[in-house]
Amino acid sequence: MAKTSITTLNMKRKFNVPAEKVFDAWTKADTIKKWMFTMEHTNKVAKSNPRVGGTWEVVDHRDGKDYRAIGEYKLVEPPAKLVFTFKMPQFSDLEDDITVEIESLESGCEMIFTQEINVIHEKDWTTEDIQKAHEDWKKETEQGWHYMFLGLKELVETGKITYPSF
Repeated sequence: MAKTSITTLNMKRKFNVPAEKVFDAWTKADTIKKWMFTMEHTNKVAKSNPRVGGTWEVVDHRDGKDYRAIGEYKLVEPPAKLVFTFKMPQFSDLEDDITVEIESLESGCEMIFTQEINVIHEKDWTTEDIQKAHEDWKKETEQGWHYMFLGLKELVETGKITYPSF
């Protein structure tokens, strides 16, 4: 078994909608399929059973391949807090923990997102190698969430996402 360590990614986003709307976007399958790890037109599966011990799943189909993301809900406190695991079994058996906290503001809400990222170590890595891997994995993960959160914001605030054409 490869050695691993954890690096923590923290992100904040503000939304011009009530906390309930953002919480629902994280837990309702019909909304998840539009933004989380997928786009509506490439989504094959979106399931969510938002209760402690319940599971979620997203399968996105791109370039002839299925990309599956799964997890289990550890804490569900609408509309303020959600804790769940995240794993992509086609790449690794490791699970990350994700915490989503949503605070109501005078106008809208703020989402605080935290992901405990499992970093797999290569054989004979030095402390510097591990530090660099933490930075790289965090940067890549943050970039992915950044684009998803742009879609999430558009979805909860306007009801739809306009996907860029590539």
